[in-house]
Amino acid sequence: MSNRWITRGETHADIPAVREIDLAAFDTPLEADLVDALRADEGWIDGLNIVTTDQAGEVVGHALLTRCHIGDTPALCLGPVAVLPGHQRTGAGAAAVRTALEAAKDRGERFVTVLGHPDYYPRFGFTRASAHGIRITLDVPDEAMMALALDPGHPLPAGTVRYAAPFGI
Repeated sequence: MSNRWITRGETHADIPAVREIDLAAFDTPLEADLVDALRADEGWIDGLNIVTTDQAGEVVGHALLTRCHIGDTPALCLGPVAVLPGHQRTGAGAAAVRTALEAAKDRGERFVTVLGHPDYYPRFGFTRASAHGIRITLDVPDEAMMALALDPGHPLPAGTVRYAAPFGI
């Protein structure tokens, strides 16, 4: 939590606000639909879907972690992070990501992957996944696939990432 943003676990009551954020933040409704699918029963991990609210309680952003595997090793995947356009670049997304990663670490999760912008995620400790022998079945720029060991005492495993079914990969 920062002075400006309050983070907490997403509740059922937040679903309409999260949908509005996704529709406003992503280029197409198909991207918002993907986030909805990841937040559905199969991808939902209670306590790891985080919303950011302003001081008045309005939900302005969210981040979610869903189950994946690196080879046969259970891991988490940081799904799309979205913030209402008027609140982007204010720390609302970063607050949600930090809270989600701390919650995962507190639960004993060890590894997180993310497919995202290489200038954004290193600030949270993510490094290029390929440097650890982690790969995916998509053709993406090497620097876009990143991984993080939440517990430095456990090195990242090698292998191909398998995502939750809604990702389609």
